[in-house]
Amino acid sequence: MPTSQHHHPLDRYFRISARGSTVAREVRGGFATFFTMAYILVLNPIILGGAEDKYGHTLSGPALVTSTALVAAVMTAILGLGGNLPIAIAAGLGLNAVVAFQLAPLMSWADAMGLVVVEGIVICVLVVTGLREAVMHAIPQTLKQAISVGIGLFIAFIGFIDAGFVTRIPGETGTVPVQLGAGGQLSGWPVLVFCLGLLFTCAMMARRMRGAILISIVVMTLIAILIDELADVDPNAWGLTVPDVPPNIIAAPDFQLLGQFSLFGAFGQASAVTIVLLVFTLLLSDFFDSMGTIVGVTNEAGLLDENGDVPNLGRVLLIDGAAAVAGGMASSSSATCYIESASGVAEGARTGLASLVTGALFGLALLFTPLATVVPAQAAAPALVVVGFLLMTQVRHIDWERYEVAIPAFLTIAIMPFTYSITNGIGAGFLSYVVIKTVLGKAREVHWLLWTVSALFVLYFAIGPVEELLGIS
Repeated sequence: MPTSQHHHPLDRYFRISARGSTVAREVRGGFATFFTMAYILVLNPIILGGAEDKYGHTLSGPALVTSTALVAAVMTAILGLGGNLPIAIAAGLGLNAVVAFQLAPLMSWADAMGLVVVEGIVICVLVVTGLREAVMHAIPQTLKQAISVGIGLFIAFIGFIDAGFVTRIPGETGTVPVQLGAGGQLSGWPVLVFCLGLLFTCAMMARRMRGAILISIVVMTLIAILIDELADVDPNAWGLTVPDVPPNIIAAPDFQLLGQFSLFGAFGQASAVTIVLLVFTLLLSDFFDSMGTIVGVTNEAGLLDENGDVPNLGRVLLIDGAAAVAGGMASSSSATCYIESASGVAEGARTGLASLVTGALFGLALLFTPLATVVPAQAAAPALVVVGFLLMTQVRHIDWERYEVAIPAFLTIAIMPFTYSITNGIGAGFLSYVVIKTVLGKAREVHWLLWTVSALFVLYFAIGPVEELLGIS
């Protein structure tokens, strides 16, 4: 390592050489993370823009792209500067579904976004009081590793589904819920793009090539554009993003949704208990999704300390809470730490400089909205599958001989992809851990915070009966 780099202010601030990285690796990692999560600029507007609120109003697509990019740009840069971790922030998938399909039908969009702001404020209060960090420290190391592995499988599953390699069998009531390709076999150019991309990425990864993930996304996007030009491809076959060269590469951002939220409007629209449970659902998803993400990515980067704790954790969690507030204020739904950051880590990113690069690219995306919508899922999805592999490697640290930790670890890992939810997996792991420890007469070994969180998860899993009991429809 050249000594000059050690004395560079950038190196000192981000501790680049201290973490065994270089500026080039950080930049490459920042690019890789941006390109694996740029799909949110397409997905978030589709999920939020496709739903109506109680009054039949919808949110504008271009304005949602702008809000999504703006919040991602600002909050990712703040996390890079303040938390010095290679983790990016954007509108949370799953969280936006809660807003679109659980909140909006009961109230106006402004009221729903107001609840997101409230949820973010509650998270910040939990961080400031040290409660959120205490929960992180209370989780046994085995469960932290299982969370990483489960997220890996979940991400790989998302990759296979986004690419159309795995699909739900339409109208199927039998025993097999999913199938290969669209009709039990692979067909069509888009799926070929994914298969080639996956093999291409795997081959480069096996050769330990730097930039494998990013190179694959760029190359496969170009191939997809060529195929779309030359072959007769049904536009619907590509899914959300057709790889067309857009007529205009630059378009002016549309800021109309900024500040369109009502902090307490929701309380007039639904019963207090309903509101509390809705905020609780948002809070729980956000709390544990981002917690799993922060631990998983940091672990993958080899940055956990000797106790298995995340550096600058308090600061990172506070910024994550502030991101939820920002997301609500901009009407782009709750923003949270992104597991796709692991693709940047796979490229060698180890510091917040990578996040600064990712944030800058989201800032640029404000102008290049048409370009952000060119990369088809089939070109980006191989990255998700490979990231799944990288996170899966942590399974070797779990002691499978000790059933008291191995069974909760297995449930955490299995339930995430099978229920399509990080939160469900974490809940199942916590609950089974507490129950098994108690049955073995080791209840004292369980941290009181784990008891508390597990009790909340009982409420979370039994939300239907609880609402019936309290007379809430």
